[in-house]
Amino acid sequence: QVQLVESGGGLVQAGDSLRLSCAASGGTFNTNTMAWFRQAPGKEREFVSGMSGIGGITSYADSVKGRFTISRDNAKSTLYLQMGDLKPEDTAVYYCAGSRRVFTTSSSEYDYGYWGRGTQVTVSS
Repeated sequence: QVQLVESGGGLVQAGDSLRLSCAASGGTFNTNTMAWFRQAPGKEREFVSGMSGIGGITSYADSVKGRFTISRDNAKSTLYLQMGDLKPEDTAVYYCAGSRRVFTTSSSEYDYGYWGRGTQVTVSS
């Protein structure tokens, strides 16, 4: 059973940067497609960014393109999300998710079978 633990969230000001980490254990992290989702208060969970297990194909939500960068370190079984030029609307709980997909990404939460508990990111104006 794969376990995912997010870290790196916090309270920052608009325009600041933050890096989230997601440490994986107990599974085949190296070949699995991974992604970041977020959920703001009163809103549905939404896709932020994904990265395929093979080939390193990445995808981003339009709202974060050019500001966020997803990456992974397979040697450390860790997924990252570098967030820049943060805006108050980026405030949310950020979740790491893993899929059995290997070669493609997906923006649908239904394609991801295991999830972390989330880390809070709060951006003040």
